[in-house]
Amino acid sequence: VQLVESGGGLAQTGGSLRLSCVASGLSFSIIDMGWFRQAPGKDREFVAHMTESGGSLSYADSVLGRFTISRDKNTVILHMNLLKPEDTAVYYCAADHRTVLGRGLDYWGQGIQVTVSS
Repeated sequence: VQLVESGGGLAQTGGSLRLSCVASGLSFSIIDMGWFRQAPGKDREFVAHMTESGGSLSYADSVLGRFTISRDKNTVILHMNLLKPEDTAVYYCAADHRTVLGRGLDYWGQGIQVTVSS
């Protein structure tokens, strides 16, 4: 199984970016997919997740109201609006057959850089 991320890049404060992640190598839909991020010198932190059914969805407080996550089978999209310099980080796609909110997640993407200039 491979998670391939795309999107990201450079945006100005208040701008928008879109991240996409596709899970390949599966013949069935994976239960939970989401995004984490890691800023320089900081620990990796949860951003958002969404189960395949949409029954479970949550966001970190820091992005609530600005970021929107969506799913389509084994693709997860993160729409990032009203970006702030503190959103600058490497963003990682994650997937798990049960929940990405637990430990020891099944799959991780390689990470994609998001930089927000002030």
